[in-house]
Amino acid sequence: MEAFTRLTATALPVDIVNLDTDQIIPARFLMKPRDENYWRYLFHDLRFDGEGIEKPDFLLNQPPYREARIIVGNRNFGCGSSREGAVFTLTANRFRAVIAPSFGDIFTNNCLNNGVLPVVVDEAVANALRRQLVEQPGAEISIDLEAQQFTVPDGTVHGFDIDPHRKYRLLNGLDAVDYTLQYENHMTAFERAYRRDASWLF
Repeated sequence: MEAFTRLTATALPVDIVNLDTDQIIPARFLMKPRDENYWRYLFHDLRFDGEGIEKPDFLLNQPPYREARIIVGNRNFGCGSSREGAVFTLTANRFRAVIAPSFGDIFTNNCLNNGVLPVVVDEAVANALRRQLVEQPGAEISIDLEAQQFTVPDGTVHGFDIDPHRKYRLLNGLDAVDYTLQYENHMTAFERAYRRDASWLF
């Protein structure tokens, strides 16, 4: 997993309340391979028409936002069914962070397990930030995970909370398996001692 330390990038405002995982990646794409086409499934039915042509009014299809790597969403971002594909398609589009007033619980875990930082902020902050991003297409946000703060286009700095364990894993690029493997020597030593002390079991 790619480590997350600091990120300065264009931000995409997404105003939809209760944006669920089926809007992030429609269910019919969940069995698709994670290949070079996987990026197309992000917001697919919002982003493309029935013939696969980009809808010009969707902000991600507009030049100032095409290189966005941060999303600023609305309440209950990523709610709905448990599908890791929602985060896979975010990372396929190089998104590394989502800022919103609240998130679906499972979506939050899927983000953290795949190197995407979910940042919870007050609703008023999120609303004001999305307005700034609409008024200043292509504006950037800077996020510093170590300091637990982000800077918005008007220069205002906001702090955010994150579980220390999750923070450690993101800073060091450790998914759950990588984190566990840090203790491989301890596990091996335990197994050897257990086999020695309870040899009659083996």
